[in-house]
Amino acid sequence: MIQIYIDADACPVKDETYKVATRYQLKVYVVANQYQKVPLDTLVEMKVVSGSFDAADDWIAEQVTNRDIVITTDVLLADRCVKKMARVINPKGFEFTEDNIGSAVSNRELMQNLRHMGEMRGGPAPMDKKSRSQFLAKLDQVIQSLKKK
Repeated sequence: MIQIYIDADACPVKDETYKVATRYQLKVYVVANQYQKVPLDTLVEMKVVSGSFDAADDWIAEQVTNRDIVITTDVLLADRCVKKMARVINPKGFEFTEDNIGSAVSNRELMQNLRHMGEMRGGPAPMDKKSRSQFLAKLDQVIQSLKKK
C-alpha cells in the first residue's frame, strides 16, 4: 500500500496532501517534533517524535519504502529517501530523483556556505497558486505511477 509521509514542521501543502490522499484512500503520516492539528480521519496520523533536531527526518527515513511518497523541503532527508527508492516531492512540485539529488545536495551546501559568509540573505520564494498547482499535479502523477507498479 502506498503511504505518504509529510515532513510537517514547515510544510505549506499539508491541506492539499490530505485532500489528494483522501481521494485515493492513502495513509498519511504527519511527522513533526511537536503536535500539529490534523484532520480527524483514520487515514491521517500525527506522529510526534522527540529527541534530536533531526528526529522527524530519522523517523521518516527509517519507515519509508520504495512504495511510498515523502513530501519535504529538506534536501538531506530527500537524499536519504531517494536512496531507499521512495518518491520525494518538495512543496513546489519538484521531484527529487537519483538523477538530480546529487546536484540538489551540492547546491544546498553552496547556498549554506554563502549565507554563512553573508553573501546571501533571505530564503526561498513564497508559495503561490502556480506552485500549489504544480505540487498537486506532481503528487497525482506520482501516485498514478506507483499504482501502476
